Amino acid sequence: MTKLILLYLLLMNAVSFLLMLVDKQKARKNLWRIPESTLLWAAALGGSIGSLAGMYLFRHKTRHRKFTIGVPVILFLQIALAVFILYQSQLRSV
Repeated sequence: MTKLILLYLLLMNAVSFLLMLVDKQKARKNLWRIPESTLLWAAALGGSIGSLAGMYLFRHKTRHRKFTIGVPVILFLQIALAVFILYQSQLRSV
């Protein structure tokens, strides 16, 4: 189960990273863009590290508070949830 979760997170972070890249390229060419809600959902569904990396590597969405504050908050909440789950599993195994 742990390997499956890690695989999922790896995939979601890769997808989030690529979504930032593709949206940045589309912005430069003045083409149809990926909706901001899609970018934020990708971060919320486990791709927050990939989203942050893409934001700062490609300098994309770094002027939008929704992203500069929202994505780090999502990451913090995901880390807090993981710590809580790990702590609870440790309590059950004692």
